[in-house]
Amino acid sequence: MAKRAKATAVVKVIVTGGQANPAPPLGPVLSQHRVERGRFINQFNEHTRDQMGVPLPVVIQVYRDGSFKFEVKSPTASYLVKRAAGIVKGADNPKRETVGTITRKQAREIAEKKMADLNAGDLESATHIIEGTARSCGIEVVEQ
Repeated sequence: MAKRAKATAVVKVIVTGGQANPAPPLGPVLSQHRVERGRFINQFNEHTRDQMGVPLPVVIQVYRDGSFKFEVKSPTASYLVKRAAGIVKGADNPKRETVGTITRKQAREIAEKKMADLNAGDLESATHIIEGTARSCGIEVVEQ
């Protein structure tokens, strides 16, 4: 098998699982890097069919010939925190209003799921990052 050349561009975008379409923000970014939109959208939707409606960070490596390779990361931390709290939208002013609560155990479970994507050395640090995300969404972290 021939060795693939170095990527000419690396694109990071958040796409809804199973629902990618050529509308912004995805379409213009792919066109800018001469990626065949239809091919990417079909492959992405097929790959993420089981995560329908979940916002997923995607890293797309684009090569000189227009080919691409993509990696789907775990769902965003804010999405997981809001889902655990049972809310759809975070607080408009998180310093003054609280829109929900999660337990430290839930924050730890989310940190375990996100560990590979977080910039943390251990699970305790990852849990603190998730707790900070919760607070920035207006969600209180309680002991239990």
